[in-house]
Amino acid sequence: MPDLSIRAAHPSDERELVLLDRDTWSHLHAVGPPHEPFFRGRFGPQAHLVAEHEGRVVGYIRLGCPTELASHAHVQQILGLAVSEEVRGRGIGRALVRAAVQEARDRGARRITLRVLGHNTTARVLYESEGFVVEGVQPEEFLLGGRYVDDVLMGRSLL
Repeated sequence: MPDLSIRAAHPSDERELVLLDRDTWSHLHAVGPPHEPFFRGRFGPQAHLVAEHEGRVVGYIRLGCPTELASHAHVQQILGLAVSEEVRGRGIGRALVRAAVQEARDRGARRITLRVLGHNTTARVLYESEGFVVEGVQPEEFLLGGRYVDDVLMGRSLL
């Protein structure tokens, strides 16, 4: 996509990211409503890459260690991904996933993992096309909108 850039998040992105999270939230991809403030605890600006198109934030990906254990520090996990509805289908999610994979490598990770809701077919197809494989399924892990939904664990090697 022309005029697309992926960059590290800045504290000044907070308001745009809060609005993006609010606008894109649904039970299709999230187990709970968005949080405010957007940047909190270990999920500050340093844990986010943002996609900009025509000078506007249109997506983000959150990346971090799945736990705070030293024995788990070699793994990075995608902990959130959102793309504005008006630019979906233009490769922004794919660009964010690829940037997160590279960022995980740059951080010295050996593996990258994620969790995705079983009914989120679009996201699962994207992740699979980028080399992620299903490593486990927790059946009916969440009750969302009156429906039980699987939690699908995916991962890939960075070596």
